[in-house]
Amino acid sequence: MGSNSAVRNTVATAAGAAALGLGYATVIERNAFTLREATLPVLEPGSSTLRVLHLSDLHMMPRQRLKQNWLRELARLEPDLVVNTGDNLSHPKAVPAVVQALDGLLARPGFFVFGSNDYFAPVPKNPLKYFKSDHKRVHGDPLPWGDLRAAFTERGWTDLTHTRSEVEVAGVRIAAAGVDDPHLKRDRYDSIAGDPNPLAQLRLGLSHSPEPRVLDQFADDGYDLVLAGHTHGGQLCLPFYGALVTNCELDRSRVKGPSHWGAHMRLHVSAGVGTSPWAPYRFCCRPEATLLTLVPAQPRPGHHDEAMTSRFSRIREVR
Repeated sequence: MGSNSAVRNTVATAAGAAALGLGYATVIERNAFTLREATLPVLEPGSSTLRVLHLSDLHMMPRQRLKQNWLRELARLEPDLVVNTGDNLSHPKAVPAVVQALDGLLARPGFFVFGSNDYFAPVPKNPLKYFKSDHKRVHGDPLPWGDLRAAFTERGWTDLTHTRSEVEVAGVRIAAAGVDDPHLKRDRYDSIAGDPNPLAQLRLGLSHSPEPRVLDQFADDGYDLVLAGHTHGGQLCLPFYGALVTNCELDRSRVKGPSHWGAHMRLHVSAGVGTSPWAPYRFCCRPEATLLTLVPAQPRPGHHDEAMTSRFSRIREVR
């Protein structure tokens, strides 16, 4: 009898801890919005500092007031540039909520690309599928991504989907390009392939999903920084271990935050602001936006002359 009682007590304790953990992940951490900050040395030497606000994976529902209010407050940061890497929607009537929440930020210069949950509504999934990178994609009903694109572009943000763009922001000349969502295999890198303008002080790439095949192409073309989202930072993480999955081919060590990709390129993956309405929880992975301070990179020791010679050669070719 004593042994059976001990087993029952253990099971009850484990069930209670699981219930508490699920409640925390669903009610508290999912709404514990956080502003991350990072400094990345990616600009050409002598450039001015550039403050970039990276947003991703809002997964907005019309009545998510806490999320909308928090996003609205980000305009007070007055970033030089806003970059949105997709998955803004989770409901066909969420476009007004997204636009209103980002109203102040839409007054700033901005770039964007879309993700799968701009095109299609999320659907219930077996969570075990996320442990298989090649699991079958299941799409929900189409979402009004065209309306969202029109709202963004009418306010002045640039859609970088399979497009190159060159602008000057806060005294920094930027050559930017992006691809459509690699998670849906909609990326067509050939449409933007080639060296970005060597006169640019920042060569910036955008992709919703940080698929290595796309990151390799950006790196080969000489981009300084690629911004992406999609991973939710793992969404459910374990202390001292980190993310269980990345939901793409990216390795777990790069599931969120800044990292190196190749010899010279930096990658920043946002853990995102929202979650699917069918999986409304986060654990050890708070929802976030990131304020990136981009500063000039230091010339690599022993490579300054070689780099300058190569750069001037590329300038002559462009002219």
